[in-house]
Amino acid sequence: MTLENKNKKPEILAPAGGMEQMIAAARSGADAVYLGTKLLNARRNAKNFTQEELLDAVGFCHERGIRLYVTMNTLVFDDELATVRDEVRFLAQAGVDAVIVQDFAVAKIVRDCAPTLPLHASTQMTIHNAAGAKAAAEFGFQRVVLARELTLAEIKEIRAQSDVELEVFVHGALCMSASGACYLSSMIGTRSGNRGQCAQPCRLNFQSGGREYVLSLKDLSALRHLKALRELGVSSFKIEGRMKRPEYVAMAVDSCRKALEGKDYDTGTLQAVFSRGGFTDGYLTGKRDSDMFGYRTEKDVSATSQVLSSISEFYRRDRQSVPVSMDLRINTQRRAELTVSDKVNTVTVFADAVLPEDNALTRESALKGLAKTGGTPYFVKDFTFQNPNSLFLFPGQIKAMRRDALKELSALRSAVKPYAFTPKSYTFQQKRPRKGREVRLRFRSYDQFFDPGQGHIILPVFEIEQHPECIDSLKSRLIAEVPELLFENEYKKLPNVLAELKAQGLQNAMAHNLSAVRLIKESGLAVFGGYGLNITNSLAAQVYSDMGVKDITLSFELAAKRIERLEGDVVRGILAYGYLPLMKFRNCPAKTAAGCGDCNGVTSLIDRRKITFPLICEHGYYGMLLNSVALFIADKPVDAVDFNTLYFTTETTQVCRQIYERFINAGMLSGKATTGLYYRTIE
Repeated sequence: MTLENKNKKPEILAPAGGMEQMIAAARSGADAVYLGTKLLNARRNAKNFTQEELLDAVGFCHERGIRLYVTMNTLVFDDELATVRDEVRFLAQAGVDAVIVQDFAVAKIVRDCAPTLPLHASTQMTIHNAAGAKAAAEFGFQRVVLARELTLAEIKEIRAQSDVELEVFVHGALCMSASGACYLSSMIGTRSGNRGQCAQPCRLNFQSGGREYVLSLKDLSALRHLKALRELGVSSFKIEGRMKRPEYVAMAVDSCRKALEGKDYDTGTLQAVFSRGGFTDGYLTGKRDSDMFGYRTEKDVSATSQVLSSISEFYRRDRQSVPVSMDLRINTQRRAELTVSDKVNTVTVFADAVLPEDNALTRESALKGLAKTGGTPYFVKDFTFQNPNSLFLFPGQIKAMRRDALKELSALRSAVKPYAFTPKSYTFQQKRPRKGREVRLRFRSYDQFFDPGQGHIILPVFEIEQHPECIDSLKSRLIAEVPELLFENEYKKLPNVLAELKAQGLQNAMAHNLSAVRLIKESGLAVFGGYGLNITNSLAAQVYSDMGVKDITLSFELAAKRIERLEGDVVRGILAYGYLPLMKFRNCPAKTAAGCGDCNGVTSLIDRRKITFPLICEHGYYGMLLNSVALFIADKPVDAVDFNTLYFTTETTQVCRQIYERFINAGMLSGKATTGLYYRTIE
């Protein structure tokens, strides 16, 4: 990273769930806003913007020197790809400043059809290490919105290894699960967070060991770390809250602006306008303990109602944030010429007549009239004046010249500057018949392992490291599963581990995120795509195939009827059995004030209806919440796939064998089971 970029002042990026919030952000000092249209964004329950409103918003923001980013950060289905292309066309023609994306199908359409339109990688892509940032940059992303679970040291490491712009959340709500890796809302109520419809069931009262609300974190507030983040080279400070009121947006932006400038800000009012029992910066500091947890209380609600009216003063008037230079010349032909420039755009207006008077117009009088720019986003930074013949202008003439010049300047600044768009359609290799006969077994532990003699066997890479004998026995059937979350310290261990296992004969490894795809390719192993890649459409499958992914496990949020309609020849499969992973945590909800204690890595949470959800620890790297009921579809199979994976987590070897036998014989489970989302429709 260059010194120039490191010292560049970061932008304050504000949420705009609607026009009121956007105006509040602009008037409170935001450098940029992010918002969604009525389609394909991760906050579909916000008011959002129609196409006409978006065009107005672009003009409003650009007039004020504010950048506008549009979220298209949801997973999409095949029947939505044409809509995506139309939306990208509109956004390119509207001249928005960037598009924020989760799905690689959307990213490819933007890159192919509007290659000069900047791409930002959404936090929903779960980019949490340097390899992920570099892989995103290689694909064509100009900016990465980092996962919220990172420490300052980890952000520093990512910055040191990649030149891609980094965007970091500095204020607002924290999801308990790593973004893009949460399926709790969809599995419980078919409202998918990956589709912008999260119902926030995590805010309900899940309990662990007598502790309540253990899936609800306090809101993040990292304003005291802005100086450190700036020194690390972070490009954008992001405020969460597209579902929040304009007063919240105004207060958060104003506080962030003051903190960035080294000024005092009102922490009490900032907390009162919205918090969940206070704030936390536990991820940035690495203090991931029970103090991070909190929920919205009646006291919090009461505090909010008491401060709303006072906050409205922050955004009642337009903020004069755009410096202009003015040059007023009155020539010998009695013509007054006013030139106004913002260093990019320049306009000139003229007065109809100049009448000589006893009192000539002075520089001070002219500036006094021209500087009255209230009600506009402009202020006069530089002023030059020439009146060699001591002529005179009436105050009304000066006012009219100022008004007309600024109006013309605003028109230039807010004019649409479209990006080139070339429509592209996608064709896929002819779809071949899907056999659906291979049954793959994924074991969480080597202690569960048994070999049915056919089909791939998936084991965590560290289990294989401890039991390398399985490499010789399984040969090309063995797939090493790379951990789904790999923060920098953990990631650094993997290249050597994979190299050693490859030297012993390992051929394949499974990736659940972009960084793991890159890692496995660099290790010289065949890449198998896990469910964590969130593939829900034919184009995304092809993008990963083009990256070198040999075959893919589709997202378990994809319905059977959609799987049947997928195009292309990419080898694909599904999870067909298992207590599905619903959330992934860096801060374990079962950890007490005393730490992990004597926990053996398997525990549980209980929801308000007394339903038990297993909670497992993945090698000390992260926790994973499992569904309360096992998926099992042997009696109702999805035919249009090449393989079915039985996803074992806490089962004994005996139970694993029984389930395998029942599956291949199209039997039934002895206990309660679910068909998951394969035969339901998610929103």
